[in-house]
Amino acid sequence: MNLALFDLDHTLIPIDSDHEWGEFLARTGAIDATAFRKANDEWFAHYQAGTLDPVKYLEFAFGTLSKFPRAQLDAWHAQFMDEVIKPSMVPAALALVQKHLDAGDLVAIITATNSFVTEPIAKLFKVHHLIAALPEFDAEGNVTGRLAGTPTFGPGKIVHTQAWLQEQGKSIADFPQSHFYSDSQNDIPLLAAVTHPVATNPNDKLRAHAIAQGWPILNLFDAHAQ
Repeated sequence: MNLALFDLDHTLIPIDSDHEWGEFLARTGAIDATAFRKANDEWFAHYQAGTLDPVKYLEFAFGTLSKFPRAQLDAWHAQFMDEVIKPSMVPAALALVQKHLDAGDLVAIITATNSFVTEPIAKLFKVHHLIAALPEFDAEGNVTGRLAGTPTFGPGKIVHTQAWLQEQGKSIADFPQSHFYSDSQNDIPLLAAVTHPVATNPNDKLRAHAIAQGWPILNLFDAHAQ
């Protein structure tokens, strides 16, 4: 058995699911569109630049979720999946994940985006293991607005991956091959920790690093764009 880890946004799907979720809420009128879009765009710019404070961002995201009962959030999310996520799914990305599943690899998606947004997306890829930022829930299942645990961002992805594997009595070193697919320089720490790092639809910073390190570069979205 080998290990196959995947980032999600801009790696398996050609969008940022967290940013698009905010845009969806703005379009539906659930939140003040002008104010939220300004803040959402600023957070997204920080993420792209590698200057994001993950705790502050997650508190912002969870604070938005906490304004609504869980039943309403779930209904909106189902609509979000139909209108935004499913149309963005790329056959090449689905096939890549399926290749690792068919090989009997241990497969997980590890993303800085929170589990509320990403859990249904992971299920579309038939991936049962999701490592994501966790919102805190109250006794009724509503989001409190606080982060449960620590962010799954940058070096935090190594910490969370190691903890997840340890729960199963394993470590990265136990696998003959360990793969990680990501688009962002934020994930260089985990990419450097596996035997088979793959810069997948990489941004400019990761592309330059991958070329310098001799890492393979994979473009899943090229055929989709054609």
